[in-house]
Amino acid sequence: MQVLLLGGHGKVALHMTPLFLNRAWNVTSVVRNPDHKSEILALGKGLKGKLDVLVSSLEDVKSASDARKILDSVTPDYVVWSAGAGGKGGPASTIAIDQEAAKHFMTASFSSPSVTKFLMISYLGSRSKQPRWMSNDDWASIVRTNTEVLPTYAKAKQEADEYMAALTARRKLDTAAGPFQAINLRPGTLTTEPATRRVELGHTANGHVTREDVAIVADQLLARNDIEGWIDLINGKVPVEEAVEKVAKEKIDAVEGEDVEGMVKRFFP
Repeated sequence: MQVLLLGGHGKVALHMTPLFLNRAWNVTSVVRNPDHKSEILALGKGLKGKLDVLVSSLEDVKSASDARKILDSVTPDYVVWSAGAGGKGGPASTIAIDQEAAKHFMTASFSSPSVTKFLMISYLGSRSKQPRWMSNDDWASIVRTNTEVLPTYAKAKQEADEYMAALTARRKLDTAAGPFQAINLRPGTLTTEPATRRVELGHTANGHVTREDVAIVADQLLARNDIEGWIDLINGKVPVEEAVEKVAKEKIDAVEGEDVEGMVKRFFP
């Protein structure tokens, strides 16, 4: 399999890269800064898959056509979005990358003849309604973060996530379309501690999760064909493999409670 990894120098992506390569998948890692190329290529030494680095700024992706040019140069089977402005460049960069470029890559990927999976690394609090499984205190904390702490980031992520949900719903109605797996992995607050390999997955409380655990879960989700939708993630007590199996078996999708039909009407009136 060929994986296009967008935001390849991000901390989660740096953990994902060797996991993908160890499955004998080939990875093209997209980075903005050419100085990061050697660091990323070093991740592939001794592993089964082939690793390439593509130097390209996602801030320059202004349309689905721009995104399609990158897809056409790589012809990936799987596209993984692990990119973000990271607070650099102010609100304009956050909207340009986390929202607009993400949407352009989704548009291009969902219509690409080669792409069969799209995995988005998003954010647990990216939703408009309090889910039934979350406490009032947890939801109040999320609302505070979304409105007072990181309002531009929260707006951008929610716009991208809702667009992805709308695209997914439309795709399911297209009887001529081939199989397509759209996964929105939504971690809580990210930490830099080593992986615990123990998580709460699917419907979760608000909380923290290590970046390495996010990568481990993403790798396992992408390797399966029976999981899709919004999958929330924090560290917990359940071994990763067991948690992933439960999400698959119970068809858990944290988009539950959101107005997906309204999203479709908004983006595709």
